[in-house]
Amino acid sequence: MNQFTNTNDILDFAMENEQKAVDFYTQLAKSARTDDMRDTFEQFAKEEIGHKARLAKIKEEGIFSLPNEKVADLKISDYVVKVEPTAEMTYEQALVLAMKREKAAFKLYMKLSEQAPSNEYEMLFLGLAQEESRHKLRFEIEYDEYVLREN
Repeated sequence: MNQFTNTNDILDFAMENEQKAVDFYTQLAKSARTDDMRDTFEQFAKEEIGHKARLAKIKEEGIFSLPNEKVADLKISDYVVKVEPTAEMTYEQALVLAMKREKAAFKLYMKLSEQAPSNEYEMLFLGLAQEESRHKLRFEIEYDEYVLREN
């Protein structure tokens, strides 16, 4: 379990998870079953790069700070998926993992929005949460069309 002692720890953790998402979607794009899904995965990878850049800017500018006593209670490690993708993963398994990752990212950004020191940063994290929610919906639709309708 991650222990966070300051805001930079939280931002580093979030940026690391965004990079994992970039890598994950890039890999899924390579094995997508349709051009549409390949384009979707590539677009998601680009969006995750944007998320990481926004978080890096917050860290660089040093204007986002949380009270230290709140940081310990964030339990951010509760909002990540422990499973890593494998080469043997089926498309169905990849979709399930993608949905879980997006849900975890949504929860992380919602929690960060609750701790934001200003309305500007609250809105930033709420926007990131909304984007993750849209990603999850896209995967749920693909899962419904690819897995559930074929069975």
